[in-house]
Amino acid sequence: MRLLLMSDTHLPKRARDLPGELWAAVDAADVVVHAGDWVDVALLDLLEARSARLVACHGNNDGPALRARLPEIARAEIGGVRMAVVHETGPAAGRERRCADRFPDTDLLVFGHSHIPWDSVAPGGLRLLNPGSPTDRRRQPFHTYLTATAADGELTDVTLHRLPARAAGSVVRPDAGGGRPR
Repeated sequence: MRLLLMSDTHLPKRARDLPGELWAAVDAADVVVHAGDWVDVALLDLLEARSARLVACHGNNDGPALRARLPEIARAEIGGVRMAVVHETGPAAGRERRCADRFPDTDLLVFGHSHIPWDSVAPGGLRLLNPGSPTDRRRQPFHTYLTATAADGELTDVTLHRLPARAAGSVVRPDAGGGRPR
C-alpha cells in the first residue's frame, strides 16, 4: 500500500492550493493521510473526492465544520500496520516516550502541528512521522510531505519530499475542474 502523508496545509491562508506535485502524489497513493490544520473544508472535500482512501484528523486551526467531520485521533490498519493520526503531540523533548505511552497498540503515529519533518522510533517500536507542511514551511528550508509503503505489517520506503518554493503557491482557477492545479 502506497501512503502519502501530509499535514498543516492551512488553505487558503498559506497557499491557494496544494502544489501540483502533491496532487499527482495524491492520485498515485493507495492511502492519503492528513494530520490536521486544513483550515478550509473545501480541501477536505477535494481530498475525499481524489483519494482512493483518506485517513485524517482535525487540527487546532480547524473550525467547527472540519471538527464535525474529522476526529481528533484517526486510526486505521494499512497493510498490517496499525496507524494513528493526531495533530499535536506536545513538545519535542520526551515525545517518543509520551507517544508510546499514549498509543500502546500502534505501530505508526503520524502527527503535525510543528511544520517540522520528524522521523523517530519510540521505546517499544512506535514509529513517529511528521511530514512537515507542503504550504507553510515556517523556519524550515523546504515545503515537505512524506511517502511510504505499508505491507505485511512493515513500514518501508519512508521518503521526505522537498517541494520547490514556487510550487506551494499553485493556483486553482474555478474552471480547472476537480481541484487540479494549473
